[in-house]
Amino acid sequence: MCDTLLARGIISEKGNLIFAKNSDREPLEAQEQVHIPRISHSEKTLNCTYIQIPQVSSTWEVWLSKPFQMWGAEMGVNEWGLAIGNEAVFTQVIFDKSQPGLTGMDLLRLALERSKAAMAAKDLIIELLEKFGQNACGGYENKNFYYHNSFLIADPKDALILETAGQSWAWKRVKNHASISNCLSLEDDFEEWGIKEEDMYLSSIFNSKKGFKSRYSDFLYTYFSKAKDRKSFTEKSLISQRGQTGPKQMMEILKSHHPIGEGFHPKKASAASVCMHATGLTNPSETTGSMVAEIRKDQPHTIWLCPSPHPCQSLYIPFYFGNETSFLTHPSHLEDDSLWWQAKKLHTIIERNWKELFPKLKAELNQIQENWIKRDNSLIEEAASPEELSKFSLDCYLFYQKWIKEKLKEVSK
Repeated sequence: MCDTLLARGIISEKGNLIFAKNSDREPLEAQEQVHIPRISHSEKTLNCTYIQIPQVSSTWEVWLSKPFQMWGAEMGVNEWGLAIGNEAVFTQVIFDKSQPGLTGMDLLRLALERSKAAMAAKDLIIELLEKFGQNACGGYENKNFYYHNSFLIADPKDALILETAGQSWAWKRVKNHASISNCLSLEDDFEEWGIKEEDMYLSSIFNSKKGFKSRYSDFLYTYFSKAKDRKSFTEKSLISQRGQTGPKQMMEILKSHHPIGEGFHPKKASAASVCMHATGLTNPSETTGSMVAEIRKDQPHTIWLCPSPHPCQSLYIPFYFGNETSFLTHPSHLEDDSLWWQAKKLHTIIERNWKELFPKLKAELNQIQENWIKRDNSLIEEAASPEELSKFSLDCYLFYQKWIKEKLKEVSK
């Protein structure tokens, strides 16, 4: 389960695009942060997660957050300020598992690598969807987890929602704010749609329904995902912060434990919580990665990536285009020395003694994060050089690594 949201225009504090997403995956599915420079390609084909497709001559510089074993990405931003997040949505269109296609994460990464703007990204996703389909397993250990996808796509000028079911699709523009979750939301308010006859396999009553959501949404899976609860909460949070939404406010939304709030305990978590904690069969997912991006029109963009699970217990690191990124640690399937797995170990200890340890941890993290956001603002206002931005990013990352090691020693006594 996931949530993707944006604030711009009158909702945004400075008028910049503030784009955010929590990635909710299987608890042991480590997520990595990946920087890929602009590349010229000589290869004719590209290996995506399950299938090959034709390669293009060049791809743009991107920052991605992705499950370690997948080619595609849960969320990301490219050098042109194009940001995309995707959501699993559950529909009544049957999967043809004998004909593998692209994952929603593949579609997202391909759009970021090959598009400059939101409208072009939307067109490319539709083109790839209609050509290759999305009959692809989205699970890690759960090999039966298949889903279709929705996308929130934005650049400094445009923003839109694209929803899919099989190879059918619908989209609409959004203005000052938007939130998508694990549910179809477009009825007849779309600007354009494309319906593939093979996707309309049900009764004549089903086929006669006008709205995209009414035609395709699967009630049972959508209901148990609690997507409507999370979507309603994030939308209300954005509206209530009109003219005040910046990275700090977005991070607070992504860290929230709706609907329990201050009385929250990880053992009480449900799928309605934006910062998700897995509790078992009815709530098997948890937040394994998170991103908040501030997209500026004529200044460098800041991509705040959370290189650890559970944003409520984590820090967001600032990254910039042109960064030197050899310092990044990439997790594997093992409990290795990567930042992600070390943070996972710390969070496990914190959650065993939540009432005592979490309030202190939260206060300390909030202070550090606030200082970093202020420093980022100062660097941007001072027109800092790429080298200065890169150094700030490296300093924050190394600090976080050291901080986790020290906390592990402290709480393990």
